[in-house]
Amino acid sequence: MTRAIIAETAFSGMATAYLRIRVTPSARRDRLEGWTGDVLRLRVAAPAERGRANEAVLRLLAKALGVDYQSLRIVRGAAGRNKLVRIEGLDDGEVRRRVGAAGEG
Repeated sequence: MTRAIIAETAFSGMATAYLRIRVTPSARRDRLEGWTGDVLRLRVAAPAERGRANEAVLRLLAKALGVDYQSLRIVRGAAGRNKLVRIEGLDDGEVRRRVGAAGEG
């Protein structure tokens, strides 16, 4: 069974979580759509060209999670709709709690 969020603790002691997402670019507005299995679905208004949608994804997630934009990185899927995002400073439980209200779907 795969998990949407895979937590690890780096040698520095800082929690790190990985979040699987599926993005729909060129939407009417930025929003979290909810969970489909273990993947968080979201929509961004930015088009999928020259990294605009990826930047919008990170900004939307940073706002939803209450973390700094710089603590997020797309580690897989930068050119596709399915992505893996690394979140520094939060563990998997905290990510679920912070996204949970938007994500029961």
